Amino acid sequence: QLQLMESGGGLVRNGGSLRLSCTASGSTLDFDSLAWFRQAPGQEREGVSCIRGSDNTTYYAESVMGRFTISRDNANNAVYLQMNSLKPADTAVYYCAAGLVGGNSPSGYSYWGQGTQVTVSS
Repeated sequence: QLQLMESGGGLVRNGGSLRLSCTASGSTLDFDSLAWFRQAPGQEREGVSCIRGSDNTTYYAESVMGRFTISRDNANNAVYLQMNSLKPADTAVYYCAAGLVGGNSPSGYSYWGQGTQVTVSS
């Protein structure tokens, strides 16, 4: 069993920055892709960014491209999301996910963290 623990969420002003971190522990051979999803109240869970371990291929949602950067530290089983130029529309609970299939759909991930709240004030 794999456990994911996120940290780094919080309250920030419009235009500010935050860095989310996620550390995996347990059965760390059970995934290749790591990703960040987010879910705002009343909305579906949305793929924000993902990175594949085998070749470091990355994906970004169009809404965050150029503002967010995903990175991973394989030695420490960690993934990070640097979020710059934050907007109120980025307000959501952000979830870390791990899986073998990967991609930008939640169905590609078997393991999920508890989520961390990101709130961007206008």
